[in-house]
Amino acid sequence: MRRRAGQTDHAPPPAGAYSQSVRIGALVHAAGQGGQDPATGELSPDITEQTRQCLRNVEAVLAASGATLGDVIRCGVFLTDIDDFPAMNAVFEEVFEQPYPARTTVVVGLAGGMRVEIDALAVVEG
Repeated sequence: MRRRAGQTDHAPPPAGAYSQSVRIGALVHAAGQGGQDPATGELSPDITEQTRQCLRNVEAVLAASGATLGDVIRCGVFLTDIDDFPAMNAVFEEVFEQPYPARTTVVVGLAGGMRVEIDALAVVEG
């Protein structure tokens, strides 16, 4: 199987040597997305809005490789403050349907005012 990169202007461009998303067969991996608005480059200071924008960006890069949020089986969430967990989790409950994707959440240092970054693994049927 051949690896194919997904590219979209509906999410921020990569900040380094990586693809926004990559598909091999039925597997699609969305690279970690921050909460920057792709049109303006702005980043809300609010954790709820950053999480919503992260997931909009994840949705866009998944679409570039033929997947949807409904195809997601796993997310990695990177928070700068564990106290932001309840707000981030509430957005996940708004965006994803049950059964929810598996998820790992870790506390890390993030650059440029980012409070959350999210990546996703999806499996596309057919």
